[in-house]
Amino acid sequence: MEQNLKKIMIALIVVVVALAGVLAYVWYQKSSLVKELTIEKDELTEQMVALQNDYATLSSDYDDINLQLDSSRLEVQLLIEKLAKTEATNRSKIRQYEKELGTLRSIMRNYIVQIDSLNTLNKKLTADAAAARREAEESRKQQAELKKTVESLTGQVAAGSVIKARGISIDAYNSSDKITDRSSRVVRLLTTLSLVENDLAPKGPFRVYIRVKDPDGILLTNDTQRTFEVDGEPMICSASREVDYQGNEVEMSIYLNDIPAYVKGIYTVEVYSTQGLLGSAELMLR
Repeated sequence: MEQNLKKIMIALIVVVVALAGVLAYVWYQKSSLVKELTIEKDELTEQMVALQNDYATLSSDYDDINLQLDSSRLEVQLLIEKLAKTEATNRSKIRQYEKELGTLRSIMRNYIVQIDSLNTLNKKLTADAAAARREAEESRKQQAELKKTVESLTGQVAAGSVIKARGISIDAYNSSDKITDRSSRVVRLLTTLSLVENDLAPKGPFRVYIRVKDPDGILLTNDTQRTFEVDGEPMICSASREVDYQGNEVEMSIYLNDIPAYVKGIYTVEVYSTQGLLGSAELMLR
């Protein structure tokens, strides 16, 4: 009887040791897999950050492309944030984010092609205009035909010389100089924007005007208001600022102070130069 009991004990010990070995192997395998997946997630994060940096250095002189670039930059940022919140073991989500990263890479390559093509076209138009003017001076016999060509090309170059803006936004600040969305705490509004780089644009002083309207569409003005003209039509601005534009991108801010009170609703800012409307933005106060 005692002999049988020893055999049973030995058998149980063997089983326990075997189970412990199996559990240790399973734990090791799981730990290795989690480590590999974590490395994959870190590598994917590095790729996303690298793409984000590539987008940050990409810019153009064309508003439509800049708007698309801003949208793609936001998509990359959101993708990085989603990946950070996702467990490395969630393979389906990780694979989905890899596909989205590939799509955003392809989109960026398309932007580069578009920008290069437009820049090449812009340079060609400028060169063609110069050639057309030389030909007009050299040959009076072809004056009538060359005049049409010069007028057409000159018009295209003039359109390309217009100073444009991007990244227009408007924020409200309280008395502590902090951004707020509470209408009762607002003491001033700040409009920010960038004048885009344009080698064809005239150099020198350049004034930007803002027209801020309250939720009822009423123009906000103070003692510093002034008038300006767009295509011969006089307009009143809420505030303005002059910068020295030398063809490079210029970031600028325009404050609107001394407004008695603000109400709840959507405020709109329209940004102008004497060449026309540069763009607009909205602000919601509650």
